Amino acid sequence: MEIKKILLLSALTTVAVNSYAEIRIGVVSSSTGPVAMVGIPQRNTVALLPKMIGGEKVTYISLDDASDPTASVKAVNKLINETNVDAIIGPSGSPNANAVIGTIAKAQVPLLAPVGTSTVVLPMNEQRKWVFKTTQNDELIAEALVDDMVKRNIKTLGFIGTADPYGENWSKVVSNLAAKKGIKVTQKESFQRQDTSLTGQALKLIAGKPQAILVAAPGSSAVTPQVALYDRGYRGQMYQTHGAALDQFLKLGGKKVENTILAASLMLVINEVANTHPSKAIALKYMNNYKKAYGEYPATFGANVYDAGLLLEKAIPIALKQSKPGNVKFRQALRSALEQTKELAATQGVYNMTPMDHSGFDKRGRVMITVKNGQWTLLK
Repeated sequence: MEIKKILLLSALTTVAVNSYAEIRIGVVSSSTGPVAMVGIPQRNTVALLPKMIGGEKVTYISLDDASDPTASVKAVNKLINETNVDAIIGPSGSPNANAVIGTIAKAQVPLLAPVGTSTVVLPMNEQRKWVFKTTQNDELIAEALVDDMVKRNIKTLGFIGTADPYGENWSKVVSNLAAKKGIKVTQKESFQRQDTSLTGQALKLIAGKPQAILVAAPGSSAVTPQVALYDRGYRGQMYQTHGAALDQFLKLGGKKVENTILAASLMLVINEVANTHPSKAIALKYMNNYKKAYGEYPATFGANVYDAGLLLEKAIPIALKQSKPGNVKFRQALRSALEQTKELAATQGVYNMTPMDHSGFDKRGRVMITVKNGQWTLLK
């Protein structure tokens, strides 16, 4: 009888330890609503993330915020207060990610944000130090675009972006870079992601007679302004940000987006990238596994979630040396470990984090791409 008691106590202790050691990762994606083209591949990618890290089981709790920043805050609160997650991946949209920064900072839960705008990590402060961004910062992409404009002797530029943190930050970044290179921004316009008619903005942009126009918008919303400009006769050089880096852009835009130039992930032109690129093999592995699971290749936005998994896979074993999961000490150790990431090759590029740089990409995290015959191709 005494032996049975000991065995029972031992079993209960084992269950308690295993339960305590379980790592819980929350995921918030916009798999419905206006940002669904971004959110669906991100949600689908969760199934491809590591199930064991550092010898411990990893459980993912995935929630949909329907592209609504208010719902993002509710989802993050739920994950923190009801599930006691150790980290969160998401949300999908830039306004959504900005909306949750205060919540995750107060709870001291690391957030791996797969969003476009660099405002989630810049300027660095006590709140943003809990955010790590798994996409290229606007400045890195904008620098490549403006350099291309200089090569083409472009002196005047029109700009149209979404009326949210993504478009607003792009407006600031590209204006500053353009001014330094002697490029005049002739007109700036904005629009809501859900807008279907942009006639007024298109006519104002065309009236300024710019040699080129840059559209700063994520997902399907990147197509609308470019189509409006084309339909009203604009034939200058069109540029897009990495927010347009998805095949739906080509399908929705058709011939009206031909010759567009953008700087984005190598995944769009993976077969044209040299085998020596540190990200190529990793990107191909992700793409092939995604296709095996879902019957199609993923949009590059899904890779931002996959990279979050790679970052956690590297950082969690370091944090486990400080504490077991499920408490603030572990989360603090995890945040510190993420910040010390060095030369981590992933699908989008190579991460080198510092206390002031929570995106960590360098020029290996972008390639110049154009649209030729309805296909993405390396710009040569």
